[in-house]
Amino acid sequence: MADGKQDKKIILTCAQPTGKLHLGNYLGAIRRWTEYLDDNECLFGIVDLHAITVPQEAAELRKNTLDCVAQYIACGLDPAKCAIFVQSHVSGHTELAWVLGCMTPLGQLERMTQFKDKSQRQGGGAFINAGLLFYPVLMAADILLYHTDIVPVGDDQKQHLELARDLAQRFNNHYSDTFKVPEPAISEDGARIMSLQDPTSKMSKSDKNQHGVIYLWDDPDVLRKKILGAVTDSGSEVVKSADKPGVSNLLKIMSLATGRSIADIEQEFVGKGYGDFKAAVAEAVIELLTPIQKQYETLKQDKAHLESIIKDGAEVAQKKAYKMLAKVYRKTGFLERAR
Repeated sequence: MADGKQDKKIILTCAQPTGKLHLGNYLGAIRRWTEYLDDNECLFGIVDLHAITVPQEAAELRKNTLDCVAQYIACGLDPAKCAIFVQSHVSGHTELAWVLGCMTPLGQLERMTQFKDKSQRQGGGAFINAGLLFYPVLMAADILLYHTDIVPVGDDQKQHLELARDLAQRFNNHYSDTFKVPEPAISEDGARIMSLQDPTSKMSKSDKNQHGVIYLWDDPDVLRKKILGAVTDSGSEVVKSADKPGVSNLLKIMSLATGRSIADIEQEFVGKGYGDFKAAVAEAVIELLTPIQKQYETLKQDKAHLESIIKDGAEVAQKKAYKMLAKVYRKTGFLERAR
């Protein structure tokens, strides 16, 4: 039994408590995370410290954090198979971030694509906080704190993971082997869900046209209306092709929702129009989301249960964090803490 545990990989996944999840989050990422649960040691962090790099209303952040726990459990993250914790509940994230920050060149942070993009969007004299610049170092600390083997990330986070790998190697080379150099598990493009109204753009809750976003908690009538109103393409054939981004996106959604191949779905709709096809996609999505919605409604009513889950998760995470920090502090030259 002990040997089996040692063979397990440590998988870390983190998400900000930013409100409602959409279908792209679920099909493109969350459902994939659940595949790690049985054969690995999995930790899932709700990163509320990262969230305050942009203005937050305190009561809303607390609500969203607990709500996020309910959402992810409803989506399949079984707390009996993983540690679900809140980032600010585990001392070690910010402490390790400071040590790593003292080994990070300023220029490397200033060249981070997300920092440059967000700074430009907030430009024109707007307040840009230092946390936005330091965000990747805190993310590196999140990862390295737990001796993480694999980090599932999207394309937009690859650069941040590379910084975590750089910092692990830099610390190891300067002191001695301490951190495991984590490997990325990059989300496949085939799982990327696009906007229903602009199928050339990724589905996003920040989409100005909310008719293009399918939220996991939309009721069936809303889901059906959004999918029936999805942008399609010229012609009437239900086939996946580069010149049919709208139909291709709907085919991908139906394939991921049902587990059927795109070729099989194309065959079903030979000789049928877009109306029949979109109605079938809508029913497939409704069938997929109905049990998730029911479990979420039950979970969010039991605040005490959710709080006990994150308390238990924090205890697991904190034990690992203390162990790593003890190594880092000793090698850095800090006096051992009195116990």
